Amino acid sequence: MSTMELFSIAAAHAARFRETTNNRLHRPLRDYDAAVEAFGAPLPELSAPMIDVLDELVATAEPGLHLMTGARFFGWVIGGSHPMGVAADFLTSAWGQNAGNHTVSPSAAAVEAVGARWLLQLLDLPAGSSVGFVTGATVANFTCLAAARGEVLLRAGWDADAKGLFGAPPITVLIGDDAHTTVFSALQFLGLGHDRVVRIATDDQGRILPTAFEQAASEVTGPCIAILQAGQINTGACDDFCRLIPIAKSKGAWVHVDGAFGLWAQTSARRRHLTAGVEQADSWATDGHKWLQTPYDCGYAIVRDELAHRRAMTISASYLPLASEGERDPSHYVPELSRRARGFATWAMIRHLGRSGIEAVVDGACDAAAGVARALATEPGIAIGNDVQLNQVIVRFGADLPPEQTDDLTSRVIGALQREGVLFAGGATWRSRQVMRLSVTNYQTNAVEALTAVDAILRAYREERRSAV
Repeated sequence: MSTMELFSIAAAHAARFRETTNNRLHRPLRDYDAAVEAFGAPLPELSAPMIDVLDELVATAEPGLHLMTGARFFGWVIGGSHPMGVAADFLTSAWGQNAGNHTVSPSAAAVEAVGARWLLQLLDLPAGSSVGFVTGATVANFTCLAAARGEVLLRAGWDADAKGLFGAPPITVLIGDDAHTTVFSALQFLGLGHDRVVRIATDDQGRILPTAFEQAASEVTGPCIAILQAGQINTGACDDFCRLIPIAKSKGAWVHVDGAFGLWAQTSARRRHLTAGVEQADSWATDGHKWLQTPYDCGYAIVRDELAHRRAMTISASYLPLASEGERDPSHYVPELSRRARGFATWAMIRHLGRSGIEAVVDGACDAAAGVARALATEPGIAIGNDVQLNQVIVRFGADLPPEQTDDLTSRVIGALQREGVLFAGGATWRSRQVMRLSVTNYQTNAVEALTAVDAILRAYREERRSAV
């Protein structure tokens, strides 16, 4: 079989899957144990024809796939893997480029340089900032905080990159009580500890309380990193950057913003007030596979101080070519040397959507979320647990019942919706209570899809409430 034939068949399988999305349930048809059994053959001793392997892979995998590309997938804050980005990602795999440096793949390095410039313009961040193309916000937070760790210690006279942390001055980390778990993981990976932090009290939306932040900052006496948030994972709330960043800067702190999805409010004229002042920070982490709708394995570590960024990440070896003046080596801004060329999908999505298209995606998702929240709030016994300003909606069912019964009913409604498969929504704990969380991030989620989701939610709620009486 020729390469052309094989790739054509693979593309046909992919197109069929995506074009039948609206006819599929928003849940896997096969659970993990069944998937293991389906794939679990003995180790092959002989080769097999490529077409047979491809057909077997599709037939075995598809029943265990979640419909994350569906317009009513609200389980987590993830985009819909737009066909344009997927097509660019196909080519990325086919081209087989190692994006480690500009000499190995000039195009891979160049597309990242241009994509980085476009991202800074879209997000209205300082033009001289450096951008590392990483797997997602988890590694973006890690990368930015590595730069922060090195820089604040260097200011204190300690070279952490050379000497490590043994004997280093202690770093105070100020962080909100409702920061995302991946930020605490990044601190753990960097030797700063996920518990050895100063946790700042937050309001009912998860925003850092400025008075509490100011009090904590007043007690800082040495190197300091302050971590703020654009888009709390349950409520979508953003910290008050205009108030908090100057307080942190007055103590010489490096300010990092976890903006995995909320930072994209910067692209919307109607919502950028939510992130006002965010450009004053020193680093920002965000995702492309959320509101930019790229395929997975796409995040951005953005750092104002390029030198601090490169000091933390550059890998040197005699066999690696050196960048000349004006050339950008992709590996100088990420913790990997060998990796896929992530910039192609980013470039393709920005080139396809443009500034206005990206704004429309963000506004469309936020409008759909607000519409769902308004419709559900009219039903007796349903309570919306957050101010819906971005794309997150948290819901409690049976809010007129005792709290324990509300928790139980909420869990049962979530279970009923997941079994039915019209939409997928997950559960979470918010302020010690069970909630259903809707994360509306897919470019396909319009008013019609939102209404379909509302009807399914109300039907499940009414049925579960009747059965509980």
